[in-house]
Amino acid sequence: MLKEKLLELRQQALSTIDSADELKALQEAHVRFLGKKGPITEILKGMGKLSKEERPVVGQLANEVRQLITARIEEKRADLEARQLEMKLESEKIDVTLPGRKTAPGSHHLLASIIREVEDLFIGLGFSIEEGPEVEQDYYNFEALNLPKDHPARDMQDSFYITDDILMRTHTSPVQARTLEKHKGVGPVKVICPGKVYRRDNDDATHSHQFMQIEGLYVDHKVRLSDLKGILTVFAKHMFGADREIRLRPSFFPFTEPSVEMDISCFRCGGHGCNVCKGTGWIEILGAGMVHPNVLRMSGFDPGEYTGFAFGMGPERIAMLKYGIEDIRHFYTDDIRFLKQFYRA
Repeated sequence: MLKEKLLELRQQALSTIDSADELKALQEAHVRFLGKKGPITEILKGMGKLSKEERPVVGQLANEVRQLITARIEEKRADLEARQLEMKLESEKIDVTLPGRKTAPGSHHLLASIIREVEDLFIGLGFSIEEGPEVEQDYYNFEALNLPKDHPARDMQDSFYITDDILMRTHTSPVQARTLEKHKGVGPVKVICPGKVYRRDNDDATHSHQFMQIEGLYVDHKVRLSDLKGILTVFAKHMFGADREIRLRPSFFPFTEPSVEMDISCFRCGGHGCNVCKGTGWIEILGAGMVHPNVLRMSGFDPGEYTGFAFGMGPERIAMLKYGIEDIRHFYTDDIRFLKQFYRA
């Protein structure tokens, strides 16, 4: 009876497997005939009740039936998977003759474009580019620039301190101090120092805790204030138009003496007065001055033999003035609608 039952199960299983038209039905057939509670397993469990003569015959037949069903299931599974893949490929066919999607080309960020333009100008004037660490020592950020620990001018720059002696640099002037020190008292030194700086400002339309800065330094024999004015005049005409005029107003910076603020004649109204220049005809652009003797001395230069000038400007301010941008935060929010306006700036 067991032999007949096995032969019947074989025929039934093969018929069920052959009629399966999807993988789910095939898996159900596998569980039904070969599972732990399937009929073949039950027969193998009951072989202990058989006589010694019947046991090897039934056992051999049961194993043959199980192997045959297993082989047929694997064969059917491979066939179903191949058909399923073929149907998927047919339904997801791509027409390679269709035009592809155009990828919009990228461009430089507006601030990067301003910095590159300034760099190109000053490289043409004989300057080189120097960079330095954004996480800076207090010594180079303040003391080497004539700002000792008890100097009241330090209150003008609330800073992000990491330790008592390490901070996020508040200007790129430390790069100038490091460059002077590297030259060991021998000129000339003629560099510009672009980079990111950090101050504890409350973010608003005109202030940011992080912004860009470009500073310049020229130290050599007999460098004069008139040389500084000539360089700044070239800069103003290049960036804001050939008909620009400049004026220098007295100011104060601890690391320069004398110190000046540079204004340019308003490029919007030509100096007659408008909302851009607030009716004065002039727009403040940058600060500058002759390098303080103490700064030269601390960097190993003899102020009796060498003189120099330094200046500092903000790319954000230049961009805001040139392109009528009213909020400095636009530069850092990565709004593509804003950035696309300056694709070819």
